Amino acid sequence: MSQAKVLPQYVAGLSAAFGAFCMGASMGWSSPVQDMLTVDEAYGFPVSEDQFGWISSLLTLGATVVCIPIGFIIDIFGRRPTMLALIPPYMVGWLLMIFANSVIMLYFGRFILGVCGGAFCVTASMYNTEISTIDARGTLGSFFELITCSGLLYGYIVGGYTPLLATNILCAILPLIFALVHYFMPESPVYYAMKGRRDDATKSLIWLRGKNCDISEELNEMMEASNKGADEPKVNIFRALRRPVTLKGLSIAVILQIVQQWSGINAILFYSTSIFEDVGAELSGRLCTMLIGTTQLVITLGATVLVDKTGRRILLLISAFFAFITTCLMGVYFQMKDTDPESVISIGWLPITSILIFIVASAVGLGPVPWLMMAELFSEDVKSVAGSIAGTSNWLSAFMVTKIFPVMENNIGPAATFWVFSGISLLGFVYILIYVPETKGRSLEEIQQILAGGNKNDTPKE
Repeated sequence: MSQAKVLPQYVAGLSAAFGAFCMGASMGWSSPVQDMLTVDEAYGFPVSEDQFGWISSLLTLGATVVCIPIGFIIDIFGRRPTMLALIPPYMVGWLLMIFANSVIMLYFGRFILGVCGGAFCVTASMYNTEISTIDARGTLGSFFELITCSGLLYGYIVGGYTPLLATNILCAILPLIFALVHYFMPESPVYYAMKGRRDDATKSLIWLRGKNCDISEELNEMMEASNKGADEPKVNIFRALRRPVTLKGLSIAVILQIVQQWSGINAILFYSTSIFEDVGAELSGRLCTMLIGTTQLVITLGATVLVDKTGRRILLLISAFFAFITTCLMGVYFQMKDTDPESVISIGWLPITSILIFIVASAVGLGPVPWLMMAELFSEDVKSVAGSIAGTSNWLSAFMVTKIFPVMENNIGPAATFWVFSGISLLGFVYILIYVPETKGRSLEEIQQILAGGNKNDTPKE
């Protein structure tokens, strides 16, 4: 019997992650259209800066409210059917954006897009972890962040070079493309195993591993893990979430998601155009924004390879360290600009360089790894709900950052704002160094054993 084929896993994983492309495009939409809405009144009605702040941040609020419910939904109906069922509401959201004749319609449109995108975030991450072999799990788990970055760049480009109507239409067709492609993909074999559907799990594994691969051992392990304790009284999910090992995994997953957002990544992505204009960069804000998107995409592409070669923990440490340094330098630049504007004329390169290095650092670790580890840290019986709680913490933090960032800028100044992000990144570095285990090359059962008291730095089995 031959070894498992990687290509079918990559095809299915990229297909699921295209839902993240849709979300990325929705996120990238905000930066280039800000002036279209607030200055040019492209919709035919005025949009104030405060209203635009809500338009931007309601996307993340929508993602926040759906993350926990979607954890229950995907365990009832499955991963693939849930993702396909998100397409009609996704289209409703974009139709509201296309035909908006009031700010209220924009609010509802963005909120619905956030609900659908947030549901994709949890479901696609779970799906990609469950369809992969151990060797490919890091790469497939990183697809989500890679495709999100691709969607962000897409949003930057179409928003930067097309009229508002064309931008909305070009983003609205993306969910339809997802539906067309993912319709032909298999359901997660883990979901079938959880439901006791051995024959369906077998068919799914054969599709993912190849006809000539011996799947018997993997299938038996999957069925055994899913049926463990089947003869015992069913444990209430809320009681299961209070198990010490689950609480430890949940604390790590939640804190990593919070550090990801409070390092300042979404503040920079959502308001990148205005940040560069504040800096007074020689390049236009639009071009600088696209430079950010391109940098993030290229580095994230490299990270999908690195995460299974160097490990998760070292990438997180590198990422948090450079996030601390670069946001600290951003704060220094704006402090100098406020106290002596002429002193920064010769160092206009500093904030641009700092932001690009920050994007590189984030794309290597804090961007993809928290989503990957979110699906690695929990046993099968709590994975969906625990992962949803971690996802909720991410989007709630994203909402707070995108809504509070302009308020902080106006009240305490950009320098102090970036120093807040810098301090949180430093705290995140210390936390990762002390508490976060390495999960590279380990089975989900081994990871549970580490969380229960094993050494987080033990060398994984080859």
